[in-house]
Amino acid sequence: MPLRSRWNSLAERIEQCVTHDVLALVARVAIAAIFFQSGRTKVEGFLTLTDSTYQLFMDEYRLPLVPPVVAAHMAAYVETFVPMLLVLGLATRLSAAVLLGMTTIIEIFVYPDAWPTHLSWAAILLYLIARGGGRVSLDHALRIR
Repeated sequence: MPLRSRWNSLAERIEQCVTHDVLALVARVAIAAIFFQSGRTKVEGFLTLTDSTYQLFMDEYRLPLVPPVVAAHMAAYVETFVPMLLVLGLATRLSAAVLLGMTTIIEIFVYPDAWPTHLSWAAILLYLIARGGGRVSLDHALRIR
């Protein structure tokens, strides 16, 4: 069997094993972990924002048009609840779009030099927006496209 045929055969087997459902589940959990862990650094207990979080949004994460206190609360809530939705696969496309919006804001206004990291997040989020949460999701169970 020629090398190309063997390679193509291997590629077919990999495609059968690593389906969209597997990729979507891994993507949902991976990106959710990044945002959830970031959210946990902003709070004590469940959702009590720390003094250092307020200070961070006043000094380093300054956003135009959004007061620092409001931005701090919005970031903590989004980074806490949206990742939970992604892990469950509930409102996957909307949840991914919200996090893509947050990623865009972070890239433009906070850390423009971190574009390689933000681009990798965007790739995962765009995949989820385009393809959805897969069969291992509440979206699928509830027949939400």
